[in-house]
Amino acid sequence: MRVALNAGILRAPRTGIGQYLVELVQALAAYPEIELRLFNGWRWQSELPAAALPGYSRASGLIKRWVPNAYALRRLVEQQRFTRGTAGVDLYHDPSLWPFECNGPMVMTLHDLTHVHFPETQPADRLREIERHAARSVERAERILVDSHFIGEEVCRYYGVPTERVVVAPLGYAARFYPRTAAQLAASLQALDLQPGHYLLCVGTLEPRKNLQLALRAYQCLPAALREQYPLVIVGMPGWRPEQLAEPLQRALASGQVRLLGYQSDTTIAELLAGARLLLFPSLYEGFGLPVLEAMASGTPVILSRNSALPEVAGEAGTYIDPQDEQACAEAIQQLIDDQPEWQRRRDTGLLRAEAFSWQRCAAITANVYRQVVES
Repeated sequence: MRVALNAGILRAPRTGIGQYLVELVQALAAYPEIELRLFNGWRWQSELPAAALPGYSRASGLIKRWVPNAYALRRLVEQQRFTRGTAGVDLYHDPSLWPFECNGPMVMTLHDLTHVHFPETQPADRLREIERHAARSVERAERILVDSHFIGEEVCRYYGVPTERVVVAPLGYAARFYPRTAAQLAASLQALDLQPGHYLLCVGTLEPRKNLQLALRAYQCLPAALREQYPLVIVGMPGWRPEQLAEPLQRALASGQVRLLGYQSDTTIAELLAGARLLLFPSLYEGFGLPVLEAMASGTPVILSRNSALPEVAGEAGTYIDPQDEQACAEAIQQLIDDQPEWQRRRDTGLLRAEAFSWQRCAAITANVYRQVVES
């Protein structure tokens, strides 16, 4: 079975969907009957790229700024290159909202409906392209893979898709996410001027949907002595409209108690998750929330919003907050710092909860969908 997989997103530094693609491709290697052909936007290849294209994000930003209709023009060129390489392909799988045109059967992965619920969190040109392509793509897909039951129900309700066309394939966590001792983390964290167990962590692209403003406000509600002992570390790429964070973030950075590390390597993020006292994840909306699962697998308790798919991932392991209530968030943080038995209980429950998720399971469900579509 020859499967064409759109892997163009791997040209950029890897965030959620990029991690999904990498882990899925690696897990699907256990199925020798599936031959994956990866389209990177310009050419076809059989192997995953080792890293993002150097300077891709900066070049892409400049093109969007200076070239009219940049999304549409790039799409036209990529479609032509894609079409030339699809001869002999049995199935096409796209992990985005606007799959390429293809004569054969198509499967898509729909990770969330952010464009529906929070259109203001998308750049205008990107939103136009989503609106042009998403509904038609959902209509023509033979199967729609989703990360959670929550998103599956949203897809059925919003797009009117029959439930039998939607398949839930929960995400997993990579082998690099596991509990580590303070001794194992000491050297790597020391290089970042951090101590194991003595910092709070936020992981996510700096964009409005991630609700980092609440995290900053909640952190400022903590006692000064506690903030001195537990800096707030923020890891993630600059996203769309990072200026919304500019003033509160600059004030927090000036205090020295909040540290912005920017984009970090996979290895560093795994070490940061394992060494944090807790992960703070107050997102307004998630189709899954991969850092939540990765934190639990690392033995780190999570404070998170009680909305969207997040309770489906964290279950009873999560400490839930209203994503608009900074005082309640601050109280939850302080409890997980001061109450060691509660911290330990959340840690143990999280480790147990994480065992229910794996990339092998995600790949098995995906491979089964491939078979069903090709054989139908």
